[in-house]
Amino acid sequence: MQSRTPAARTGRPRNAAADTAILAATRAALVELGWSRLTLGDVAARAGVAKTTLYRRWSGKNELVVDAVAELFDELELPDRGSLAADIEGVVLQFAAILGRPEARSGLMAVVSESTRDEALRARIRGSIVDRQKRLVLEGRSRAEQRGELPPSTDPDDTSRTADLIFDVVAGAVVHRTLVSAEPADAAWAKGLTRILLTGLTPSGGT
Repeated sequence: MQSRTPAARTGRPRNAAADTAILAATRAALVELGWSRLTLGDVAARAGVAKTTLYRRWSGKNELVVDAVAELFDELELPDRGSLAADIEGVVLQFAAILGRPEARSGLMAVVSESTRDEALRARIRGSIVDRQKRLVLEGRSRAEQRGELPPSTDPDDTSRTADLIFDVVAGAVVHRTLVSAEPADAAWAKGLTRILLTGLTPSGGT
């Protein structure tokens, strides 16, 4: 997997090993204890660090869980499967697989619920998860342009707006399918979503 430089996060620890241990411990606690019973004290004990270490880096449980979940979504890659449609299907299946993990599912649903009352938390979710993953859309468009599947983009603002919309459509569909409807986002479903995204509601994309 290619290396990525994560976006700056408030209070990130300087010790990379401690950072990794704390975020892994947070995900383990989510699976074992659930959102309501998870505490920073338990996470600190699991990670082998002092509780004050966590409070120097994260202001509370919400922010810690966002960062722990964001690390999972950083595993997403745009596969090169030979065509734009196949690439989209590949990343949709990756996204669904991550949401199928108990720590991602419980963590994401919890912080989204909490964010309805906390604008700062919504901003953290956008910065740490949403904005970081929009790169996949831009990468996919660039690759499709190089293949000749899409015309070259000439308006950066329009490209950015389109990328936002595509990301919202894909992410919204996968989240709803896996977390709300609780239905499998399998290969057949990913193929159907991709067809609608690329051609519209008719098989040929016509009117």
